[in-house]
Amino acid sequence: MNFCVFLCINMATIDSTLADIMTMDYASREMLLEILQKRQIESRRAEIAKNAKKSLKEFHSGNFTPLSAEEAIKQLDSL
Repeated sequence: MNFCVFLCINMATIDSTLADIMTMDYASREMLLEILQKRQIESRRAEIAKNAKKSLKEFHSGNFTPLSAEEAIKQLDSL
């Protein structure tokens, strides 16, 4: 599927969903917003935890070498 078609289909779905949400009363929309925000936070936390576990595993297996803060900054600047 071409990206433009994919994007257009998803935008139509999002627009339709948003239209449905706007038919809800104010309190229900506020509740939905709060639920979505909490789920986003939890999703991000899970992603951070997954990345941390992976990094620790790689560190303990010797795939990383210790760097000073200055060396780390130089490497980041070169990206």
